[in-house]
Amino acid sequence: MADFDDKDMGSGQENKNDDLISGFEKIVMAGIVAVSKTAETAGELLTDLVKKGELTVEQGKVLNEELKHNLKGKVADVKESVKSSAVNQFVAGMDKLSPEDLEKIKSKLAQMDESGSAEGE
Repeated sequence: MADFDDKDMGSGQENKNDDLISGFEKIVMAGIVAVSKTAETAGELLTDLVKKGELTVEQGKVLNEELKHNLKGKVADVKESVKSSAVNQFVAGMDKLSPEDLEKIKSKLAQMDESGSAEGE
């Protein structure tokens, strides 16, 4: 049997945790890019219509306000979706965590439960 050093085992665990964090970052960035691209495209379309004279300035202002309102709702939806997706991905990857990391999570959850902060989120 080969002897394994704790450092060898820890390095693999760190890579798994880094992969998990990298996955979260990719999800968040994708959501931000999608919202940004949607706003940019909608703004360009509105600008083009105003330039063509198909809309009056007042109609443009009304549509712009509607766009801002709708965009705020979409941003909130994307945030919730990203949050939900990140939580699901984290839970799915928990079997890759070290016992020490699991203990840290358990400790934090117990602390949150005692202070009641878990209910506020």
